[in-house]
Amino acid sequence: MRFAVIVFPGSNCDSDMFHAIQDGLGAEVEYVWHDEASLDGFDGILLPGGFSYGDYLRSGAIARFSKVMNAVIEAAKAGTPVLGVCNGFQILLEAGLLPGAMKRNEGLKFICRPVQLQVENNETLFTTGYAKGEVVTIPVAHGEGNYECDEETLATIEKNNQVVFRYVDAINGSRNHIAGITNEKGNVLGMMPHPERAVEALLGSDDGLKLFQSMLRNWRESHVTTA
Repeated sequence: MRFAVIVFPGSNCDSDMFHAIQDGLGAEVEYVWHDEASLDGFDGILLPGGFSYGDYLRSGAIARFSKVMNAVIEAAKAGTPVLGVCNGFQILLEAGLLPGAMKRNEGLKFICRPVQLQVENNETLFTTGYAKGEVVTIPVAHGEGNYECDEETLATIEKNNQVVFRYVDAINGSRNHIAGITNEKGNVLGMMPHPERAVEALLGSDDGLKLFQSMLRNWRESHVTTA
């Protein structure tokens, strides 16, 4: 499996994501600059955290119009796994690949610390390595992670089991404590916590590694050929 880490001006978690894939997962990974027009040859797409374009207008609003996003959208429609973390999640929301929007944190303070998440759906291609209801520790680092959507959208994503991760405790004001969601097809995941910063127990937690291992295992199983 070959991963692409998309780099926007202002990305600052791209190297963490690269390390998680190359050294933690042991898979092939490359950086892809925001003005590339094609993602041909990549089997997984990763949008890292940071402050793309300085978060001008609002988080992810300008990055959504980068040339590479046309390729990300096409890949997502074709079923390619796409993971957006923190600012990457915000970009996916702005691009319409995921429902809802982000507001500033309740209390208007930047939050940077490990938090506990509950795995709500362990049947996605990102979460089969977890047990349903498992509580994991993964750090957050955001000022605009307060997930918001209208009542109809909320009812839909809850009914469709699109809520993948939920904060155990109230963190930022997110509706229903939502920390991560997928699209209806299940191949696009956006989450505010940083799994790429939780791939080594030495640094406090390796709970995030299971997410990347799930992606790799499911991709391999879907590409097994029988004689």
